[in-house]
Amino acid sequence: MTQASQQQPVNVAAAAPEPPVSSIDLRKEFEAVAIAPVLEQLDRELIGLVPVKTRIREIASLLLVERIRQKMALATTFPTLHMSFTGNPGTGKTTVALRMAQILHRLGYVRKGHLVAVTRDDLVGQYIGHTAPKTKEVLKKAMGGVLFIDEAYYLYRPENERDYGQEAIEILLQVMENHRDDLVVILAGYKDRMDTFFSSNPGMASRIAHHIDFPDYDEAELMQIARLMLDKLNYRFDAEAEAAFTRYVQLRRAQPHFANGRSIRNALDRIRLRQATRLFASNTALGRDELVTLRAEDILSSRVFSQSKEGAAA
Repeated sequence: MTQASQQQPVNVAAAAPEPPVSSIDLRKEFEAVAIAPVLEQLDRELIGLVPVKTRIREIASLLLVERIRQKMALATTFPTLHMSFTGNPGTGKTTVALRMAQILHRLGYVRKGHLVAVTRDDLVGQYIGHTAPKTKEVLKKAMGGVLFIDEAYYLYRPENERDYGQEAIEILLQVMENHRDDLVVILAGYKDRMDTFFSSNPGMASRIAHHIDFPDYDEAELMQIARLMLDKLNYRFDAEAEAAFTRYVQLRRAQPHFANGRSIRNALDRIRLRQATRLFASNTALGRDELVTLRAEDILSSRVFSQSKEGAAA
């Protein structure tokens, strides 16, 4: 279970009532809540994902208008903010959840703006009487912020009569309804499995206000991600390495268990390992250029290329 925290603004629901105003400058209100820097950071952090970024901006706009409506005494109920993020691994779901927590905080919809990320193991116990305390402890930590449940469909295992996931779901449902002014829940996972989960748990489906689908990255976007990661680490490809890694991405995307940006990060870690091994074996004085440059040989020794040849031969 991981937790990231922020500080500042006041919860819209908990704020002391103010006399309604007759008009509000939307642009000034947007600048006052300072969500533009968060949206700009999201643009810098994540390559592509235009549909996702567009949806986040739409939700932010909706909540800003809702905040204004509250100030003008036009809003009578607290909006439902629970969300579903669907897509393959490595498409930026956790990063977007973190930025969404910041946006909700700056707009005053959550008190703290922290993100608590969990999986089934953090919520479900292994024996009778174990699940409720675990789930309630997680919810206590998440109050005032955002609870991100990755691979949420694993909470529901109807094939196992002795599974305690349903108990966690029932507690979540109650808290999502009764404390929706103090907690936002984001359920994440593969789209097909999430669809099955929601069809089997209509109570959960009815509490989700926003569904956002995260597409896979294409080859050009994955290369951009690689360059961005390398730049942050003070590495670069030479021309031949660039071509070799482009081929690596083409092959790796077609193989099982590809996880988008996560797979790119793992590949770069292994390439850096091979570069370090090569430099150590050279037994020569090293300058800056040697230390920052990744060569084709650091990439082409990957088993991705040998597996591709085996597949072609078969």
